Amino acid sequence: MRHGTRNEMLARLAEAVESVTHAHPVRVAVDGPPAAGKTTLADELAVVLREHGRDVIRATIDDFLFPRAQRYPRGEYSAEGCYYDAHDYGALNRVLLDPLGPGGDRRFQPAVYDSTADAVLSPPILTAPADAVLVFDGVFLMRPELRDRWDLRVFVSSAPEKTVDRAVVRERQVSSRTDVERRWRERYLPSQQLYFDRVRPTDHADVVVHNDEPQQPVWENHTR
Repeated sequence: MRHGTRNEMLARLAEAVESVTHAHPVRVAVDGPPAAGKTTLADELAVVLREHGRDVIRATIDDFLFPRAQRYPRGEYSAEGCYYDAHDYGALNRVLLDPLGPGGDRRFQPAVYDSTADAVLSPPILTAPADAVLVFDGVFLMRPELRDRWDLRVFVSSAPEKTVDRAVVRERQVSSRTDVERRWRERYLPSQQLYFDRVRPTDHADVVVHNDEPQQPVWENHTR
C-alpha cells in the first residue's frame, strides 16, 4: 500500500502508462463502482499525460450504452439488468478497442450513443497516432468480453456508503435523495456485488486506488 497526495498518485499512474511499450496505442481502463471517482481520476490522468506530451483519447462506457428502450428488459431497478443488458460491448470492441489494439488500423470512433438525446451515434472516424493513449472509464471493464483488450488496468475503489453519499450530492439537481438511494441500493450496488462475485475485478487490476479520501488516496500495485 502506498499513501500520498493526489498529485503523487496521478504521477505514479502516468509513470505506469509510460512504462507500457507497444507498437499500438496504450489502452487504459479506469474501472470502479458508480460514484467511486473513476471519471474524475480519468480526467485528471488525461491532463497529466497531455502535459507529458502524449496524445490522449478520452472516452467512457456511458457512450457505449444501448438505447434506453433496450436497457431495461428486467426492469429499471434490476441489478442483473445493469450487469447484463446495459452496455454494447460488441460495439466498444469493434469501433474503439480493437482498432487501437495489436493489428488494428488505429481508425476508431469514440462513442456510439448519446445519453442526453437517447440516440445512436455514428461520429466521424478518427485516426490515432501509434503512441496515443486511450483513457477509458466505466463500470465492469474487467469483464471477460473486455479484459484482454486493456494494456493497463486501474480499479478505483470506494466504500459503498461513500458512493451513495456522493451520488446524492452529484445528482441533487435532477433526482431526489429517495430516487438516488433506491437506484444505488437496488440496482448499482447489487450489480457491483454480482460483478465481484463473477469476475473478481481487483484480481485483474494492475493498480487499485482506494478513493475514500480523494485528496489522500491509497494505492497498490498488483503483479499479474
